[in-house]
Amino acid sequence: MKFIFVLLLALLTTPLRLCGQNLLPPIHNYKIFEYQADSKNWGLSTNSSGELFVANNSGLLHFNGEKWELYKLPNNTTIRSVAEIDGKIFTGSYEEFGYWVKNKFGVLEYTSLTHLIKNHVFTSEEFWQILPYGDAVLFRSFNGIYVFKDDKIEVIDPSFVVTFITVYKDRILVAGGHNRLYELINDDLEPLEEHALFSNKIIIAMAEIEEGLLIGTKRNGCFIISDGKIMPFETGINAQLKQFQLNQILPLTENIIAFGTIKNGIYLYNKDKKSSQKVNRQVGLQNNTVLSMTTYKNQLWVGLDNGIDRIQLNYPLTFYTDYMGAVGTVYDMAVYKDVLYMASNTGIYYFKDDVLQFVEGSQGHVWDLNVTHGDLFCGHNTGTFRVNESSFEKISNISGGYQIVKVPESNSSFIQGTYIGLAKYEKDGPDNWIVTPITGINKPVKYLCFEDSHTLWVAHPYKGLYRITLNDTYDEVIEKVEFTADDIPTNYNVKVFNIRNQIALDIEGVWHRYDPILKKIELFEEFQRYNHKNLVYHDDGSFWFIDNEGPKKVLFSDLKEVNYILDDMLLQKRLTPESENVIKLNDSIYCFTLNDGFGKLNISEFRNQFENYELQKPQLVSFEDKGGTYPLDSEKFKIPNKLSQDIRINFASPALRDAKYYYNLKGPLAQTAYIDHGHIHFQNLPFGTYALNLFSVGIDNEHSEAYTIQFEIAPPWYLSKVSIALYFLAFIGIIFLRRKYNRSKMEKRHLALKTKFLKDQEERMAKMEKEKLEKEIKKKQKELARITMNMAEKNKVILELKEMLLVNRSQFSNQKRYGTFIKKLDNSIKDDDDWKHFEVNFKELHEDFFENLLKMYPKLTPKDLKLCAYLKMNLTSKEIAPLMAISNRGVEIHRYRLRKKLGIDSSQNLSNFLIKFN
Repeated sequence: MKFIFVLLLALLTTPLRLCGQNLLPPIHNYKIFEYQADSKNWGLSTNSSGELFVANNSGLLHFNGEKWELYKLPNNTTIRSVAEIDGKIFTGSYEEFGYWVKNKFGVLEYTSLTHLIKNHVFTSEEFWQILPYGDAVLFRSFNGIYVFKDDKIEVIDPSFVVTFITVYKDRILVAGGHNRLYELINDDLEPLEEHALFSNKIIIAMAEIEEGLLIGTKRNGCFIISDGKIMPFETGINAQLKQFQLNQILPLTENIIAFGTIKNGIYLYNKDKKSSQKVNRQVGLQNNTVLSMTTYKNQLWVGLDNGIDRIQLNYPLTFYTDYMGAVGTVYDMAVYKDVLYMASNTGIYYFKDDVLQFVEGSQGHVWDLNVTHGDLFCGHNTGTFRVNESSFEKISNISGGYQIVKVPESNSSFIQGTYIGLAKYEKDGPDNWIVTPITGINKPVKYLCFEDSHTLWVAHPYKGLYRITLNDTYDEVIEKVEFTADDIPTNYNVKVFNIRNQIALDIEGVWHRYDPILKKIELFEEFQRYNHKNLVYHDDGSFWFIDNEGPKKVLFSDLKEVNYILDDMLLQKRLTPESENVIKLNDSIYCFTLNDGFGKLNISEFRNQFENYELQKPQLVSFEDKGGTYPLDSEKFKIPNKLSQDIRINFASPALRDAKYYYNLKGPLAQTAYIDHGHIHFQNLPFGTYALNLFSVGIDNEHSEAYTIQFEIAPPWYLSKVSIALYFLAFIGIIFLRRKYNRSKMEKRHLALKTKFLKDQEERMAKMEKEKLEKEIKKKQKELARITMNMAEKNKVILELKEMLLVNRSQFSNQKRYGTFIKKLDNSIKDDDDWKHFEVNFKELHEDFFENLLKMYPKLTPKDLKLCAYLKMNLTSKEIAPLMAISNRGVEIHRYRLRKKLGIDSSQNLSNFLIKFN
């Protein structure tokens, strides 16, 4: 099974006594500029989810684990007490008390209870304590007790100053005056037995513990009431409580009691061990005056005269911090003869009777501490020394002892890297060491390890990597191979290790290995997941890495199944870059060197404490868009599109320290991310329905139960339901209009085709009719021409006959008969029937010719009309003469006269004029 433990720390420090040193669990200091209120914090209370409520000089402070909010009373008075009871936050102030409840927006709203007080007048009272008892709530001032129950308030108005109230064995006990306690029974204060021990003592705190009722006085320490007997709290801490003025008592566990003082912070007293741990300004508190305390699980909240602190109790990671600055940066540590030694840039230190001691003579930079063959060696800037509590003995003058390793297959020989190369250490006798410089290499060696009994790998911090071979006596280099840029990516700051009989190299953060068969350096495939991580400690089963990029996360691994990740903000800030070091004290305890002390981690306790830790599901604090905040009781947040460009979601997990979160957004735009703050900012999300799943992240990268937020971004107005309905109607309308248009178009086309067809048909009919008419006209023209020619021939014959008769007139015996015959011939020529027949046929061909001609030329005679008709037929004078029974000369004369009547000059052709005349 694989365990990945993510330790989230961003805290300062508070003391617990472990292994003889002042090792302190984390403390987080919340300063005035963070919570933006007054310095004094008179009361503290938490609810079931871990939210903190603070009675502050400026008002009620609320901390949800992510953000501080300050709420002021209507009269802006100081709040002296606070208590969370059944979801309500009760507060007491100057002549005012009541409760706060969150509204639908998550904002606290105040309800005053003082209007329920009847027949009582305040006398400048301030309410310093709030105590739940059954279904009642008690408010204590120095002048009395106010009991709120069933929406009524009963006032207990004693004749003495009330200094404290508590519930003990289901009884309400009241401390007042200077001599005794009282019990509140049915709105009356019944005095308990008077005890001389209480004479002239002011009781300022009471708490129920296993031994009985623990009573704290202002300047006289503590007492115990058990089975009706009162006795002093006979412990070594009582004298300190008297000296530093006790102010608060808070039992933490069955064995641990926290005592808050006015002058020296907090004393954590262990009843079983009868020992105490002091937590004051010297070890991390912001202030030594403790005004209030409360607990939530393993967290101790402390309200101070100047700030608020949170102390993490029972924590497997603790710190020693050099607040005085004497130690400086710690580079190495070692346990020698049950004493813990620290090597720093200022010398060597150790702890004795909980007091930090300095090894005299060790001034200067110390690089390395190593227990070597029964002695504690110190690799010092000026050489190598043998160390114990009372001595600092130089055994090597070679300056700069970096690292010392044992020669394989030897119990008393060691090789050390120094400022000027390598040195051999050989133990000759119980206390004598022989140190020999190794010839053949004269460059600084910071990292070294053996490949086999005579082959040694050494790395210079800046000038390269070497594989050297030593002679049998280990005092001379007989072969040296330097790896240059042709062999490795860089020769700058290369680190070399022997990991399970393989030579591993950290080159520019990428892990490589040496292949002894191919005799070349290649990628270390099994270690690629540890790239850009510094290996700071390793043995056969333990490997500690620290990120060399970004946050300095610490990783513990056995390279198989077990992995622990310490994402510790405080640890990251205090680690010394490029000089990180982890020291194994035993199978469970590891120490980290820091720039101002050291950290100590018990992995077994860490695993046991946090393996089954239940993560708190995040809580929604607020949901906001550009238009404002939404009610938190909404099942789904519906956001107008015009306000959706900027969506802010605030949430918190108050029970967790420095909580980290993971979110998964599902919808038209999907997102996932890990974050270390309690707010998400979405910008310009596409419209649609979304589900946001929020998780707290903890051990083994474990996720808490999801808190799901449903929200919907409305589409833009042009894609709204109304718009879509309009679009649909418009689409239907367009289809309808299109169909109507197409139908109209088809009808028009049909009509056009029909019209065209009819027109074509008419044209065909007209053409046929025209052709018919043309045929008829041609026929009539032929008929007219025939008639005309017949008339002309007849008249010609008659004229010829008349001419013959006239020539032969003398031959006629009967002149009368001759005259009759001539007359008949003349009548035959002048016969109107022929003309009428001609006229009818002519008018059929040339309708209205005569009428139009007469309209324009009314002086024309019938004879003129006849000549015009013959000329229109394009007859010649010769052809016209017989028709008019005149000579050709007569025709010409007639034509001449007609030309004048028509007003036609001689340049125009008379026949053409009449042919064109209509």
